[in-house]
Amino acid sequence: MHVIATAGHVDHGKSTLVRRLTGTDPDRWEEERRRGLTIDLGFAWTDLPDGCTVAFVDVPGHERFVPNMLAGIGPVPAVLFVLAADEGWMPQSDEHLDALDALGVRHGVLAVTRSDLADPGPATAQAVERLAGTSLAGIPAVQVSGATGAGVEDLVRALDSLVHRLPAPDLDADVRLWIDRSFTVRGAGTVVTGTLTAGTLHVGDQLLLHPAGTTCTVRGLQALGTPRTQVGAVARVAVNLRGVESARARRGDALLTPGRWLTTEVVDVRLRRPPTSWPEQLVLHLGAASTPVRVRPLGAEHARITSRLPLPVRIGDRALLRDPGGHRIHSGLDVLDVRPPPLTRRGAARARAAELSGMDAVADGAAEVRRRRVVRADELRAMGATPPGPGPWLVSDDHRAELATRLAELLEEHRRTDPLADGMPVEAARRALDLPDAALVAEVADTAGIAVRGGRLRLHRPDLPEHVHRAVSAVRDALRDRPFQAPTAEELRDLGLGDRELAAAARTGHLLRVAPGLVLLPGAEQAALDRLATLPEPFTLSQARRALGTSRRVAVPLLELLAREGRTERLADGTHRVVPR
Repeated sequence: MHVIATAGHVDHGKSTLVRRLTGTDPDRWEEERRRGLTIDLGFAWTDLPDGCTVAFVDVPGHERFVPNMLAGIGPVPAVLFVLAADEGWMPQSDEHLDALDALGVRHGVLAVTRSDLADPGPATAQAVERLAGTSLAGIPAVQVSGATGAGVEDLVRALDSLVHRLPAPDLDADVRLWIDRSFTVRGAGTVVTGTLTAGTLHVGDQLLLHPAGTTCTVRGLQALGTPRTQVGAVARVAVNLRGVESARARRGDALLTPGRWLTTEVVDVRLRRPPTSWPEQLVLHLGAASTPVRVRPLGAEHARITSRLPLPVRIGDRALLRDPGGHRIHSGLDVLDVRPPPLTRRGAARARAAELSGMDAVADGAAEVRRRRVVRADELRAMGATPPGPGPWLVSDDHRAELATRLAELLEEHRRTDPLADGMPVEAARRALDLPDAALVAEVADTAGIAVRGGRLRLHRPDLPEHVHRAVSAVRDALRDRPFQAPTAEELRDLGLGDRELAAAARTGHLLRVAPGLVLLPGAEQAALDRLATLPEPFTLSQARRALGTSRRVAVPLLELLAREGRTERLADGTHRVVPR
């Protein structure tokens, strides 16, 4: 399915044209039919000649219902822009175009309607001129009549070409379904509708209703009037929910994949059309959501936006600011940072503006790690970025080096002040380095060449002979890229590492000895446990081996080591489970 929103001034024939294309009246409410204009969002669909299905979200054109219009076009990737030949360009044509341009909508078709009532040439030329310089510049124009059907075949061909130019959606993406309607169906309960732009919904899925914070279950799905067991993007979808009342699911709320989204009231953005002045009241429109916001300009092109409500936002999201008092689109924006730092020191805003000028609206995991210095991998994913390395925590190389230097200084100071102490406690080092997790201390200590044993850090450890140190370093370098692909006995032998050398490397904390002739990096058991904890339980040896990306030669003794330490348990049927702590 492909989803297209209509746009254009009130009473320019949007609904008439959709009815001509689909055979369905998109005006659902009695008041809409009585007044002859779309008040809320309408919906209809049709099959194109090549078999593709296109669904239309018919939005209101009246200025009083612009928020409803924005709820319809916000999540939609393409537009059918409608202009009446007998009236030409009108005020709401401008506001709709401003909104589409602010959201960066690039795909569309211009339909000059009521061509049976006036020469469509002047209106077409006027529209082409207005579209120039916007994101919709150069879209194809078709002259039609919704009343007589003239030109409809040409419009169908233009729509067919349009849907084949649309980018392919990510069917594996985390779900964020912006709700644009919510109602109750007798015998079914709460039903919400929206445009699914990425991901896949399945009957039985657990979703989080935001901002209510309620976990609910997908009881049923419907697309194009047909029940489905699953619906993939892009699609107009109706979701029957179990576990939530319809009054709690409102337009602008979102259904989210649990645990995969950050919600925030504060974001830093790049303005797509930097304004010359700022009105007192602004409303942020993101997806189908709208909320009053406070804007703090950061230089000419950037700003910090603080909303009244937390929103599920990711780097790269596009939204717009609207001035409800002035009845105009103020600016479009691209989200650059969903976890911006506080601006508390003198000159912080100016420094932040300079930093933002070097950022783009692309979620780059490596860049985020460099910028944040220490960040959780799951938080990076929730920002929309792919973690650039393994582990629950990621530390930038520069920051790790700084921490390693500081840790060595801390241990030296600790030894001077308490010469009889058996090393420095890891927790004390964590607090001194202001690290969020004690596991990071071991990583920093390894960089600094500091031993960690029994929850304590020791500045000096016995040195290995130079040739052994070189060989061990080669093993460690290989394991950093593939942490569970242990070198074979033959590879160790070629490096000159026998049992005595491996035992010394293990004693000095350079390697973890899992079994005779089998070594990994220190901390590998915790890293393994983190991966195993993501598996459904109980899990088999084969599942564990795949999760670790290793062979049976490594997986078996590693599981035995974890079991001896009481961190996993082997069950009677030969499967395993992680022991809760």
